[in-house]
Amino acid sequence: MKNSGIAILVVLAVVVILGIFGVSSYNGLVRSRANVDEYSANIDAQLQRRADLVPNLVETVKAYSKHEEAVYTSIAQARQSLINAINSDDMAKKTEANENLTTSINSLLALAEAYPELKASELYVNLMDELEGCENRISKARTDYNSAAKEYNTKIRTIPTNFFANLAHMDAVDYFEAAEGSQTVPTVKFD
Repeated sequence: MKNSGIAILVVLAVVVILGIFGVSSYNGLVRSRANVDEYSANIDAQLQRRADLVPNLVETVKAYSKHEEAVYTSIAQARQSLINAINSDDMAKKTEANENLTTSINSLLALAEAYPELKASELYVNLMDELEGCENRISKARTDYNSAAKEYNTKIRTIPTNFFANLAHMDAVDYFEAAEGSQTVPTVKFD
């Protein structure tokens, strides 16, 4: 009788310890996923800030170069694609739309090179400073997001937390990666 009481206490202790461990593991997974979501939202906020700066930059350049409508149209389309991507949960779409806007902005900057009075404009200089700061914040937000994604993806794949991740249907998240072809240095031609 005494031995069966001890055995019941041991079993209860093991169940309590496993329960505490399970709750702790699950809560750790939830915190990791929350970090991923937070950093993803930070990327979205910085991409939106960048998208919001672009119209001012375009209008400033337009004032000096009224005949470059194709560049402005390209930027407007790329900006709208980025805004649409920000509203999705698809990291690949965000990456591609961001790269398309970068390409369009680079075309605008190349155009601006042809107008020395534009480059001397205080408004243009201030917008370029803001855009550069925005680019730096986007880079930092990507790095933070990818770190959080790595931590989360590692947790959901390693034992024993993968057991709880599978029970809760927690899936791996995508990294914010450079778009295909972004390693290639662009060629700027003035014809």
